Amino acid sequence: MVSMLQSKPSQASEYQQPLPELTEATIKRAGEGVAYARCAKSNKMIEQALSSQENAIFTGRENRISGKIRRAVLRGLIHTLFKVKVENPERIPNTPVLFAANHLNHIDPFLLLSELPAKPYFHILGDARTLYNSVWKRLLLHFAKGVIPLDRLWKEEIAVIEAAKNGREDLVALAADIEKYVPKGNSIESMRRLDRIVCGIFARNESIMLFPEGKLGAVESQLLPLKRGAVIYALRSGVPIVPIALIGTKDLFFRKQLTVRIGEPIILPQCTRPKSQQIQTVIDELQYNMQNLLPKNYQEPSCAKLFRNFLNHLFW
Repeated sequence: MVSMLQSKPSQASEYQQPLPELTEATIKRAGEGVAYARCAKSNKMIEQALSSQENAIFTGRENRISGKIRRAVLRGLIHTLFKVKVENPERIPNTPVLFAANHLNHIDPFLLLSELPAKPYFHILGDARTLYNSVWKRLLLHFAKGVIPLDRLWKEEIAVIEAAKNGREDLVALAADIEKYVPKGNSIESMRRLDRIVCGIFARNESIMLFPEGKLGAVESQLLPLKRGAVIYALRSGVPIVPIALIGTKDLFFRKQLTVRIGEPIILPQCTRPKSQQIQTVIDELQYNMQNLLPKNYQEPSCAKLFRNFLNHLFW
């Protein structure tokens, strides 16, 4: 069965998304992406994570530490660096759910792993190369487990490919390396594999966290249009969607206040073959609920911003 979480995009549709300005930083980031894609250690851990999730479908359990230990370790790290406030935690059901949060920074999955309930155990869908692009992240995630790494092209890489096609001869070699080494994640095989993993998690009465915007937002309090995946899987499984607003994570500094704001669950009937109109109705409701959780006029603190550069790059 072809995945309903993400449809296979053509190159044209993939490149229609707004691309970053082709600056030196953009080109450098694309080069880093290729290096991460070629990292044998990262690729081994990504495959191990996916294989572990697939094995759990047949065995009924994943080889992992308890959710309580995972949360305690990550909470110790995050709370050392930042002040964290969780609002409305009582809104989270004690049953499997699909958490849907806005996405501002690569710290977001680690923040959520540190703050959301340990039971039912939940798994996070996240960008594979971003999750495993440094030694400390690989060590932490090898310990923490519960991550489903996703392959995808970065917007910086797409910008480089487009520029090379449009005459930037100095970028032709880098664009060729991107095409050769960076997995796009849109093959039928990879999408079916993701389908099996997600369905298996809900079948074990566990939860999933994902970021339905599909990429990092550029501005605090502004929500990008949501993709269909979260809604489709919630409808197919019949689990509630719990909207979450992350506030303050776009620009990090030492002891900054970060807020995790929990919304009211969206209760859905199970529907194995949801119709397009039904999907869109729930997407609109989720978008509205998530936007309402975000502050109307967010203002960055005017205090001294210690270790700002270090912390903003630590999770990158």
